[in-house]
Amino acid sequence: MKQRILVVDDEEKIRAIIRKYAEFEGYEITEARDGMEALEICRKEDFNLIILDVMMPELDGFSTCREIRKIKNIPFIMLSARGEEYDKIHGFELGIDDYVVKPFSPRELMMRVKVVIGRNEPKGMTGGHEIFQAEGLVVDFTGRTVTVNGKRAELSPKEYDLLFYMVRNRNIALERERLITEVWGYDYYGDDRTLDTHIKLLRSSLGEYRRFLVTLRGVGYRFEA
Repeated sequence: MKQRILVVDDEEKIRAIIRKYAEFEGYEITEARDGMEALEICRKEDFNLIILDVMMPELDGFSTCREIRKIKNIPFIMLSARGEEYDKIHGFELGIDDYVVKPFSPRELMMRVKVVIGRNEPKGMTGGHEIFQAEGLVVDFTGRTVTVNGKRAELSPKEYDLLFYMVRNRNIALERERLITEVWGYDYYGDDRTLDTHIKLLRSSLGEYRRFLVTLRGVGYRFEA
């Protein structure tokens, strides 16, 4: 079965070029001209990924992402003509998986699509229920949940990936390059500040257990518990 992508952009030329390259890679494409149309489509259909423009009429990309997140847990790649750090942080806080600044290379976008879809594909069970617990922090790898003092923490897909990787490699100094390679993929082309942004968001979600995420100056990070 083909993997399905919803492309949401008010520019027909942008949708057309993404469709051309995505269909060449074997993906099935559905298009939406604005956020409202995308929301209605998502109420009826499921997708492996949504490529979403920020600046759109009716409903902007951030609002569209927020509304779709209420009904579906679908990975997002956000497109924007603006590359300001605030926009990126706002997008990651909403749970997007990647952020691409226009104008972009369609081939690079396809590489990012491949990485995001691959990272979010359901993994097969290996037997047992894998859980890590330190004080009031419970990380359930099998159920893909995190609870802090009995309360469920709401993390983005990439925040889960990052935390799970760090917990599995706890008490080990993890270089920035290693974290980016292992969590985002070998062909990740983004800014390495993306890692710092996700660490910041994770610390916020973990509350008092933020102390488990230790910064190693000039090296990277370590999960210490």
